[in-house]
Amino acid sequence: MTTFGGQIPRPATGHTALARSNRVGDATTLVTVYLVLLLAIPSNVTITGLGSLGRPALLWGLALFVFWAVSRLQWRTVDVERVSQPVRFAFVVYFVIVLVSFGAAMLRGQPADQISPAITWVVGLVSSAGVLLVILDGVQTMRDVSRLVRRIGIGVALLAALALVQVVTQQYLLDFWGSVPGFTLGFGGVAERNGQIRASATATHPLELVTTLNAGLSICIAAALTRGFRPGASRAASLWWWAATALIAVVALTGLSRSAMIGFAVAVVAMIPAIPPRYRVQVVAGGVVLVGVLIAAIPGLAGATARLFTGASEDGSTLSRTDALARLTEFMSPSPLIGVGSGTFLPRYYIFDNQWAITAIEVGVIGVVAFGAILVTAMWSAWDARQRSIWPDARLVGHALAASVLNVALLFAFFDGLAFPITAGLLFVLVGLCGAIRTVAAANETARVWGPRPSALSVGDDFTVYEPIAAEPAAASPWRPRQSSAD
Repeated sequence: MTTFGGQIPRPATGHTALARSNRVGDATTLVTVYLVLLLAIPSNVTITGLGSLGRPALLWGLALFVFWAVSRLQWRTVDVERVSQPVRFAFVVYFVIVLVSFGAAMLRGQPADQISPAITWVVGLVSSAGVLLVILDGVQTMRDVSRLVRRIGIGVALLAALALVQVVTQQYLLDFWGSVPGFTLGFGGVAERNGQIRASATATHPLELVTTLNAGLSICIAAALTRGFRPGASRAASLWWWAATALIAVVALTGLSRSAMIGFAVAVVAMIPAIPPRYRVQVVAGGVVLVGVLIAAIPGLAGATARLFTGASEDGSTLSRTDALARLTEFMSPSPLIGVGSGTFLPRYYIFDNQWAITAIEVGVIGVVAFGAILVTAMWSAWDARQRSIWPDARLVGHALAASVLNVALLFAFFDGLAFPITAGLLFVLVGLCGAIRTVAAANETARVWGPRPSALSVGDDFTVYEPIAAEPAAASPWRPRQSSAD
């Protein structure tokens, strides 16, 4: 079995020409399989007989957790200089709090219909832990980070394409999963709001889709600036990624959702500083033209969009969210510190449409702080990598990952994102990649690789077209092999 211990992080100076890995069981391949299961198979499809535990992505995440645990046990002969990962510490703290809250809830006794959701929630967190830990310990080169980030962008763009086809045809198009032997198709499909169709692609709900799209928008913009993170790629690669970015924008802006538009605005504003100054006006102008074309092409879109905000004070969903927050302390009062138990606060009690509020109820104040710490440390890790690295594409990846996690964190205030498989799964993938890019940047710094900094940046050229600089040998190798227990 391939273990993570044999993978030494390469300095960033060589990351534009990394040798291709032929390993079958490497972390990048395993996480790619998870992304395919997460994004390609509708999140309301489960293996018959397993219920909510039968989602293929969830089961693969559990397999990744086992793989990670076995790999750690075999991690004895070779090791690398350790890189501190605050993301790992924050997640472990959150995981322990969830287990304590779950145990306390079971000891108090729960109605029969709350036990299964609580167990499912904890199992789902173990699955997410598998993905997160495999990325943190297994993705240790810039090439692997770039591959995974690129594949996330491709997957999100394909989701946007499917959603657009659903809107045009006004058909769900995924009903065939109900006739596949061994699988069960749950609730899902296209919805309608203010006379406009709202697609969900493979997601369970349109909000789950738009959150996923907005999380991937920052990545697609970064890929467009670097020709898909591929050194030496043709300019056509940039055009493909700009087209993918425009496609995501179209679906987000026509989804008639305040959350979608807020998330879109956050993604764009967060990525503007990453765009070289001389190209910012062109990118913003392109966005304005796109909005104008959509308004002209879709009758009633402008009026329906305006009503989302001008009529917010009278909108039922807005009033419901406001009233829910007023009752938050009431639902937290039975156990304000560790909560009533993850997965036990069912919709029959109240619908909050706010993941932060639900987290406060289910795992208490301590749980909210721990969950927030996961997101904050992830963004800090990505930003730290951006500050450390001298290489433009590594800096840009860190910037995009931090923007993606920030987007998800903000949109969680508008719906219970952890209850939706795609948003929950993608969030922990992004968090893991934030830690991984910090590992790469720290390895570059530790290796003391010297050379002139890259020239001034420009879109499509200096971001990717430059030769690796020959490193001056350090006085001593920074890598210190660990002796095996047999020695």
